[in-house]
Amino acid sequence: MGLNLSGTGNTGLAGTSSRSRAYPWAVTALVLGLLLSDYMSRQVLSAVFPQLKAAWTLSDAQLGSLSGVVALMVGILTMPLSLLADRWGRARSIALMAVVWSVATLGCAFAANYGQMLTARFFVGVGEAAYGSVGLAVIMSVFPPKVRATLAGAFTSAGIFGAVLGTALGGSIAAHYGWREAFLAMAAFGLVVTAVYCLTVTEGRLARHAHQSAAVRTGTGTGLSVGETLRAVFGSRALICAYFGGGLQSFALYSLLAWMPSYLNRYYGMAPGKAAMSAAGMFILSGVGMTLCGVLTDWAGRGAPARKVSFGIGFCLLSCVVLSIAFRLPAGNAQIILIALGALVAAGPWGPAGASVANLANPVVHATALAILALAYNLMGAAPGPFLTGVLADRIGLLGALQLAQLVSIPAALAFMLCRRTYLRDLPDAARSGDNV
Repeated sequence: MGLNLSGTGNTGLAGTSSRSRAYPWAVTALVLGLLLSDYMSRQVLSAVFPQLKAAWTLSDAQLGSLSGVVALMVGILTMPLSLLADRWGRARSIALMAVVWSVATLGCAFAANYGQMLTARFFVGVGEAAYGSVGLAVIMSVFPPKVRATLAGAFTSAGIFGAVLGTALGGSIAAHYGWREAFLAMAAFGLVVTAVYCLTVTEGRLARHAHQSAAVRTGTGTGLSVGETLRAVFGSRALICAYFGGGLQSFALYSLLAWMPSYLNRYYGMAPGKAAMSAAGMFILSGVGMTLCGVLTDWAGRGAPARKVSFGIGFCLLSCVVLSIAFRLPAGNAQIILIALGALVAAGPWGPAGASVANLANPVVHATALAILALAYNLMGAAPGPFLTGVLADRIGLLGALQLAQLVSIPAALAFMLCRRTYLRDLPDAARSGDNV
């Protein structure tokens, strides 16, 4: 499609000739490798639930708490830790985060009881809390703004692949060698990638390879007060609307993905195991959709920055139409095909939302702004979507609940429409002088 991801064009910065074309790719590979480690360490627990339950005679509530404590810490700490990373240094913050979650995962392997496992999982959550926002900010800093939708989509999709890989690989290792070995494997992978990252990515090298748009700043991380930072991440209507657009669309996607195993079990008569595997395929499709829709958004938005927001609108409305039709068809191949297509497109707004937030926010607070977007995904989508869909399912049936859940894509599209109205006006000066936002 002609996308130049090297970010090594004429930036006008001193020392541009010393920048390596390969270094941004090395940074991307290592940051994505750590993201895989992040989600593998998080999701391996679900693969070993049966073994843990048998070994320690745990209740389902206790098993759930081992998973929930990670999500709780991520929800509580994403914002403050992202803010600290913007001020202290993103490269070193990532290294510290990865060490914490990898060592904590190692601690899970040696836990002797429920209390020790809960403590270890607590620190897994602490380590992983801000990685999504800080890692994406680091990748965006070494590439031109014109490919931010691609980067945002690919980065988010890597988390989905990591979750699927952690569950599948963890379950296989646990079945053959034991649940402790599953945690050991995830910890070992994380520590190895962290070691390579620490040898490769430093604050100085990131600064030398930063794209002009990330290097032109109105201040430094330590130079902005907390109040100035908050004004920077909430200072424009377009930016706030981008948060809402991404967050509301995540409601539709997470509702679909969370309830697909139950839907396939109830309406297609699939055994739970087969239904879960089929639903995992939907997860993978949504991950592919994040990347492909991001690439399409960047390609079509060249020379017309506001067009990228229009693609966010289009993806929301298209997913609503496709999934609404799908859930009104009788059970069968046609319905499954449309649901799969809907899962692919429903994830499409991740790229436009991430690109819009990065373009509208000052580069000095990118990690914080992207943390707010991640918080919107969780508070508006991942948390309430499956729950409210379940509440509706108790009243009107799961089919009717899924039909209604997809209608949330309409207010998501409206939020992107409001974002587009003031998008060009709200772009900061640094972004206006950047390359093809």
